[in-house]
Amino acid sequence: MKIAVIGYGGLGKAFITLIKNKEAELHRDGYNFQINYILNSSGGIYDPKGINCEDVLSFSLKGKNIINYPKGGSSELNFTTLLKNNDVDILIELTPTNKETGGAGMIHIKQALESGIHVITANKGPILLAYNELCELAVKNNVQLAIGCTTGGALPTINAGMFDLAGSEILSIEGILNGTTNFILKEMEDNDVTYNVALKKAQKLGIAETDPTLDVEGWDTASKLLILTNVLMHENKTLKDITIDGITSITLKDINNAKCENKKYKLIGSACKINNELIMTVKLEKLEPNHALYKVEGKNKAVRFTSDTLGDLTILGGASGVTPAAASILRDLINITNGYKFCR
Repeated sequence: MKIAVIGYGGLGKAFITLIKNKEAELHRDGYNFQINYILNSSGGIYDPKGINCEDVLSFSLKGKNIINYPKGGSSELNFTTLLKNNDVDILIELTPTNKETGGAGMIHIKQALESGIHVITANKGPILLAYNELCELAVKNNVQLAIGCTTGGALPTINAGMFDLAGSEILSIEGILNGTTNFILKEMEDNDVTYNVALKKAQKLGIAETDPTLDVEGWDTASKLLILTNVLMHENKTLKDITIDGITSITLKDINNAKCENKKYKLIGSACKINNELIMTVKLEKLEPNHALYKVEGKNKAVRFTSDTLGDLTILGGASGVTPAAASILRDLINITNGYKFCR
């Protein structure tokens, strides 16, 4: 499989590192992955015989721009070059998310699918805005669109819904889909500290961003819930269809009152069919000890599916960070190579 990687930030570097570190293991298992392109916003690297991942990582870790890499680096390289050369099987699209327009990622994904190239992406924007359209393009051109990294990284939410619940109707999706908010709530509960103190600790540890708005106000959870709902429940909803409340208003008193009741607050994203109407919410919920998501702690995430014929399926855990996210990209790469069909 010949691969192009677009986006060489933290996740792009983590993916290239993973491919390098797993090379012997992948070859042992019969996988031959060759990176032909690594592109960023200013150009990139092209080697039709395969880029030496170890050399590129060593070069870029010195702070040098990959366009200056001596073996195929150029500021003249771009996505159009890739399409014209027509020498890749899979595009790994890792450019920054734009939830309003889909950004460059929307163009890359559409044109790659139209050109008969499989696509794996971590980019939520195009999937939030146009998943059904993109999947139709994939089917029309007999290629696959894999999006596992958009809904929890290491947690196999998409795969479980598609493959392990195949043949059943998913009636509800309920999940703790954001590790940052779960960490903050756990910190308040364990150490008897306020929301602001817990948030500052999360930021100091690198768990929360300097601007944590997307996490703490519920938008990250809502984005993941929307993708899961549209993909697995065959809907065509938007973020406007979700009632969204975050965790910023929770107090230490709320946490302690819940503890006295032997309950825990969790930020839950939920999509549930009630009387044939789909209700979608992101909000704090006070869970009983017998709830499937009660013991999901710290940065961990989890999802529970309820189906008509296979009952409940709960998946929890999965590491957080760029390496596990890169591993979810590799998981999709292997599954496409093995013939899994994500779009039908």
